[in-house]
Amino acid sequence: MYWRICWLPVAAMIAAQAAQAQPVGYEEALLVARAEQPLLEAGALRVEGRRDAAEAADELPDPRVRAGIMNLPVSGPAAFDPGRQLPTQIAVGIEQEFPNLARRRARFGVAGAEIRLAEARLGLTERSLLADAGLAWVSLHFAQRRFDLARDALADLRQFVPVANSAVAAGSARPAESLAIRRELLGIEDAITAIEADRETAQARLSRYIAADGPVAQGPAPSADVDARRLRFELDTNPELLLADAAHERAEAGIRLARSEKRPDFGVSVTYGRRDPDFGDVVSVKGSITLPIFTDRRQNPRIAAAEAEAAAALAERDDRLRAITAQFEADLAAWRSASRQWERARDQLLPLARDRAELETASFAAGRAELIDVIAAKSALALLELEILEREQAAVEAATTLRLTYGEDRP
Repeated sequence: MYWRICWLPVAAMIAAQAAQAQPVGYEEALLVARAEQPLLEAGALRVEGRRDAAEAADELPDPRVRAGIMNLPVSGPAAFDPGRQLPTQIAVGIEQEFPNLARRRARFGVAGAEIRLAEARLGLTERSLLADAGLAWVSLHFAQRRFDLARDALADLRQFVPVANSAVAAGSARPAESLAIRRELLGIEDAITAIEADRETAQARLSRYIAADGPVAQGPAPSADVDARRLRFELDTNPELLLADAAHERAEAGIRLARSEKRPDFGVSVTYGRRDPDFGDVVSVKGSITLPIFTDRRQNPRIAAAEAEAAAALAERDDRLRAITAQFEADLAAWRSASRQWERARDQLLPLARDRAELETASFAAGRAELIDVIAAKSALALLELEILEREQAAVEAATTLRLTYGEDRP
């Protein structure tokens, strides 16, 4: 009765979660994570905003309207009388500035670089979200598998409780053996409790990206194998490098903009002056040109600063490539280690544990072993199987990280 009472809360939790389960496959999780993310929507809106701004980047400045009174006397007999003297007039005019062509092209280049910079940031954000969503799904998948395995192991061990009670009652077993069996069962129950926490944590992480309550991982896990050569070949197109390239391009565009300031800009103004009818109205047309003659103190320092920014961006790009390469090699080494540990436990340790459990069971049936030996062997087998699933999860997570970060599953 004790064992049945202990198992009732676990069964109730399973039924409650099954009632609200929302199955989702690995590929489906990635698709939904890519399509329904407010952060990605914000990045896309920023890209759209940069494109809208680029349309006006090389447009002429707005024209300027001028109006006023010119040559109005303020003293003498004609003071403040606009019709008494010839030069006095009420003038209205319009001015238009014409930045040099190099400046306009440079502004357009800066706007284009801003677009590519926003796109690179969006790609980097998307990669990070997909990696998190994929790893959350993998964690949930293996938590579910470990939970099922631990539940079946506990049910299998519970079958020996009546046998142990009968043996104690018949005097063929010591009372302490029933306590030992209870201890083994409690160990499995502790494992189930920890697995439940892992599963709930994975569900919460996955719900962050697919907006589903109580998601359930459905279908097979992604492969634990990776194509290391292909991943290494694709490092040059990593989103972090694309972002660094876009930043360098933006800095180069800044150099061209700074250099364009050494070229003169032009302006034209037209003014209409209304005077006393006795004198007649007048029209004035003027042109203007900037004189960048103090370049050592104005334009050249700006150019030097822009060139320094471009050199810094290039150096950061080189450093980023080194960091990505080093991190890739470290992730690849972690994947190899996890894969080998999983394969070693699966191919070597697991057969030994299964043979031990079978031999102890056969010996107990033949009267040459104690029941506690059978329980210990089966408990050790269950715990080893849980450990192997953990090792498999580590290998799959390492492979998923490599693919989503560096390779073919990357956006």
